[in-house]
Amino acid sequence: MAGKKSKQAGDATIAQNRQATHDYFVEERLEAGLVLQGWEVKSLRDGRGQLKEAYVTLKNGEAFLLGAHISPLTSASTHVFAEPVRTRKLLLHRHELSRLIGHVERKGYTLIPLVLYWKGGRAKLQIGLAKGKKQHDKRASEKDKDWQREKQRVMKQH
Repeated sequence: MAGKKSKQAGDATIAQNRQATHDYFVEERLEAGLVLQGWEVKSLRDGRGQLKEAYVTLKNGEAFLLGAHISPLTSASTHVFAEPVRTRKLLLHRHELSRLIGHVERKGYTLIPLVLYWKGGRAKLQIGLAKGKKQHDKRASEKDKDWQREKQRVMKQH
């Protein structure tokens, strides 16, 4: 038990959406709380969260996380039906929500989940206000990454 605690204290990140930075220009990042059930918190503590195909939507002045997969533990309660891909409410301040609604509805931005992590014993989600990349933008980003990597190799050798 002690070994598990020390591992968790060193790494607060539960899940990352690495595909998001490849597909979008992230212009702003926000931190949001999550409304979770007990079995979901236990599963997240065990590192069983995934954001790969998740997205954030705004309905009736509230933000929701859709498509995030949290696998239930085998030791989950028998009287609770564990739904791995359910809609989860995000907790944001009213002024943050109104600003996000303005950007998404009028300026053509989208909201994407970036990182799921622990902060002060609570699960938090970093969401990004982003614009989609075109195919040529993705190629240019990949070329820049390759160049940076090659530059680091050359500097390390000399």
